[in-house]
Amino acid sequence: MPDQYKIVQVEDYEWYIGAETVERIRKKAEQLQHLHVVNINSTYYGGGVSELLSSLTLLMNSVGITTGWRVIEGSPDFFSVTKKMHNALQGAEINLSERKIQLYEEVTYQNVVRNHLDHDVVIVHDPQPLAMINHYRRRGAWIWRCHVDLSHPNKELWKYLVPFIEKYDAVIVSGKEYMQKLNIPQLVFMPAIDPFTIKNREMNEDEIDERLKHYDIPTDLPLVVQISRFDRWKDPEGVITAFKLARKKEKCTLVMLGNVATDDPEGETVFESLLNCKEERIIILSCQDSALVNALQRRAVVVVQNSIREGFGLTVTEAMWKGTPVIGRDVGGISYQIENGVNGYLVSSNEELAERIVQLIRDKMLREKFGHKAKESVKEKFLLTRYLEQYLDLFQSIEPNFRIHYRPL
Repeated sequence: MPDQYKIVQVEDYEWYIGAETVERIRKKAEQLQHLHVVNINSTYYGGGVSELLSSLTLLMNSVGITTGWRVIEGSPDFFSVTKKMHNALQGAEINLSERKIQLYEEVTYQNVVRNHLDHDVVIVHDPQPLAMINHYRRRGAWIWRCHVDLSHPNKELWKYLVPFIEKYDAVIVSGKEYMQKLNIPQLVFMPAIDPFTIKNREMNEDEIDERLKHYDIPTDLPLVVQISRFDRWKDPEGVITAFKLARKKEKCTLVMLGNVATDDPEGETVFESLLNCKEERIIILSCQDSALVNALQRRAVVVVQNSIREGFGLTVTEAMWKGTPVIGRDVGGISYQIENGVNGYLVSSNEELAERIVQLIRDKMLREKFGHKAKESVKEKFLLTRYLEQYLDLFQSIEPNFRIHYRPL
């Protein structure tokens, strides 16, 4: 394979994880070379799921496991329904009408007809393609990988979805508190980042300056940054409120960068509503530019993630990897990443968020301390090789009758 087309290998991680871990992963993968695995989700870009799949599927192939990635298709009405389902799984209300159910199941079946899934392992991500399992005569194990915050799902929707879920051989969630009462095994795999992507690779100061200048982002004042999909669950209005409180004590600039995923019809509405809040020092951008994300996370004095609900929050991991202090809401997966007062801050209100922003702007030594510990914690816990190894262990635990006896790392 020509060098310019080389994909990341497990050996490339040796600097971070050590030769012994690399060798252990290789040996596990050697026992699974016969497998044909496929992942199914609802979008190729926008959000952490697609980013995870983009890197994970390549890394799985690089260790010799044939791994594919399919994306379901649907009308705007279908994705409007599945967005409501997504919100309801995180605790919102939903009017689960017969019309919504019929549309969801009809479009699901259309995707079944288009996709011939006779793989050894089928991994279905989130609620959009969940019901596809109803229509297959399976010849391999089926896993439902749920990335959202399931701690308080809407009871009506959960009752509707459980019969689909319990046809799977296992469920993977991102935290223990997301486990529900189910008659199938439930596993916890916390997401992870690929340090070699454009979004996470090293950047020098000139490269950072170029990206920020390209978007006319001023750097004369400290940068406060939130990067996330334009979604009400990310509480962008709360970020602006906290920023306005903070700048009464310290001059600074807020940059809110996001994108609109193809499976999220609410994103454009949220983005347009935020444009009314724009000022000279409140910059709101919607674009798909991984290098800009990288530059902002590296140049920021502080990165915030003010989510009300958060399945995990890979934007937190990404910023921590760059040695940038992060302030996050004490919810969901954010609390697994930030150890309050050790490698960042966890907050529970916009007022507390503002106070912590001011504190970090004023205290360079504290920023450096948090940044160093943040990067070390990502190196130890949240690199993609750990995530890959969990899947290898899962695949190894699948018995001929598809029963799963998974033993964690």
